[in-house]
Amino acid sequence: MAVSTRAAGNSVNRNRLRRLIRESFRMHREELPAVDVLVSARSASAKAANPAVFESLARFWQAIRTAP
Repeated sequence: MAVSTRAAGNSVNRNRLRRLIRESFRMHREELPAVDVLVSARSASAKAANPAVFESLARFWQAIRTAP
């Protein structure tokens, strides 16, 4: 997981994004194949609401599940 200062700003936003990524991963962990995953936050995620971040991550997990 990579949440940079440039992408998220202050530590409050960085830690919020880290918590959301961890929680989303915990919710989808059983559905994912055994692969290494790197999640890198983008600057728009700092201003996004929590449900929008969860939705984006859900699409990400779905893409990993359907990848060949």
